[in-house]
Amino acid sequence: MSRAADYVPVADVEDLRERGRAVVSHDGRAIALFHHDGEMYAVDNRCPHMGFPLTRGTVEDGVLTCHWHHARFELEEGDTFDIWADDVQTFPTEVRDGRVYLDPDPEPDVPPATHWRNRLADGLQENLSLVMAKSVIGLDEEGDSEARSASDRASGERSEPRDGFHTPIETAVNFGTKYRDTGWGRGLTTLGCMANLHADVGGRDKRRAMFVGVREVADECAGEPPRFQQYGFENREVSKERLKRWFRDNCEVRDSNGAERVLLTAIANLPEEDVAEILFAAATDHLYMNASHTLDFINTAFETLDHVGYEDHADAVLASVVPQLTGATRMEEQSAWRNPVDIADLVFDAHDRLGGLVAAGGGKTWERPEGFVETLMGEDPETILDALTDAIRAGATREQLADAVARAATRRVVYFATNNEFGDWDTVHHTFTYANAVHRATRRTDAVELYRACFDGAMSVYLDRFLNSPRAPVPEPGESDTTRDPGEIREDLLSCFDEQGQVNRAGRLVHEHFDAGGDADDLKRTLGRGLLREDADFHTLQNLEAGFRRFEAVDEGEAKRMALVAPARYMAAHFPTRREAEQTFSIATRLHRGERLHEVE
Repeated sequence: MSRAADYVPVADVEDLRERGRAVVSHDGRAIALFHHDGEMYAVDNRCPHMGFPLTRGTVEDGVLTCHWHHARFELEEGDTFDIWADDVQTFPTEVRDGRVYLDPDPEPDVPPATHWRNRLADGLQENLSLVMAKSVIGLDEEGDSEARSASDRASGERSEPRDGFHTPIETAVNFGTKYRDTGWGRGLTTLGCMANLHADVGGRDKRRAMFVGVREVADECAGEPPRFQQYGFENREVSKERLKRWFRDNCEVRDSNGAERVLLTAIANLPEEDVAEILFAAATDHLYMNASHTLDFINTAFETLDHVGYEDHADAVLASVVPQLTGATRMEEQSAWRNPVDIADLVFDAHDRLGGLVAAGGGKTWERPEGFVETLMGEDPETILDALTDAIRAGATREQLADAVARAATRRVVYFATNNEFGDWDTVHHTFTYANAVHRATRRTDAVELYRACFDGAMSVYLDRFLNSPRAPVPEPGESDTTRDPGEIREDLLSCFDEQGQVNRAGRLVHEHFDAGGDADDLKRTLGRGLLREDADFHTLQNLEAGFRRFEAVDEGEAKRMALVAPARYMAAHFPTRREAEQTFSIATRLHRGERLHEVE
């Protein structure tokens, strides 16, 4: 409630009545005054949609209409008729002694963090990119907030906005797991990847990463029927072993409802690492499911839970991945895994021998032999599987074996020959992101079944061999003999993303940056800048995030180079784009700064 002492005089009543409208300024803020139906009204003169002066609009029957995009507002309280526009700020007015007074700083109806979270929910529901961009910027600007959220219109739940990182992710997770019947997919996976990238990109790009993530969730959910979650069993005494069998049996016969009820029971009964074991076991009962996506998406779901909290969100998030298992394509059903060599049969044979191999390796310590990764890139699938099974027999851990396969998969992207068809980039990409996900999963659970994922990843590396014929040229460390400043090299890298087909040049520039002694964090921020200014597709977004995770996972200089060369080449193959999303984000940023978009530039 405004106090009379807070009010300031701003206009003469008769003058405003005669003119009908006026603009006044208080502390640099333009406020529009209207005389309508015998009453005085005051609103922010900037249209909340794109900043057009509302005094240049029309008032009729209590409705203020902006003339730029025809957004309409109820004049007394500022509520909008058009959800894409947002409500306009109003200011209480009084008439005293022939003067119009207003409160220039009224108490907000809701705290700013709550407002922006609610607006983000609106943007997700209506798939409004500009609203989502504004909301991400607004939430980031608010930073840590102590305000309690009003009802979250995306999830129907109440929660406390925390900051510009957590709130967009949590809001989009709640929305994406509820409003897409087929569950976890491209949108939520992108959100998880952007959450993982957040710490690696520059300050101005952290907001862009969040915008990309929530925008992709909204886009994938648009027009989709909602999802109705099942519920767990009342029995809380079922053992992990039995739940694991039940879950796999239901996935085997593609019974999604049964599998979901078992999984929810496991989440209620078991620690997180046991739930992960159950899911990754089911994801490896068949070969390379959904052409890599099933295991990759499950891993990203767990990593998203790392950001939003397992206890609060595991039910909704992990239940949403069940369709990735029950509806998956199984690669043993595909010709490429059966002909001309039946590699599916070879892999299943290795599965059958896994128990004995693990027992034989118990207590032993394995060090990756020189040339082991090159062996995994060979021409004979039996030789590759023999190398893997011999390694297990010698004590190789799941993490060690997954790391070796991921190194080979990284090289497939680094060596990708540009004389292949453009679509073949996705083939090596899937192998790369799958192998990265397997390696990440080994740090979450010690499930023996992850050895099977290593076999699948290695066979996908084998199937990609022709895409490295011939291998793309890769400079040796120090070969560039550069004297250039690393900053100049990074600028060149961004420039090469402005031209089509600069694949090998991008790879060489990353090598040169290492040779010049450039800071790897600066290089990562540059790659992030190059990615987030583009209308990058799902795979390109995934590819850079996987490259950054591989960079963290390896210690040797050459392997670290490879980890960043791979996504740099992939990005160069897919850039530039129209950068439409960057235009939207730029508009939102300029509006947040108070710039006047409607004026001549």
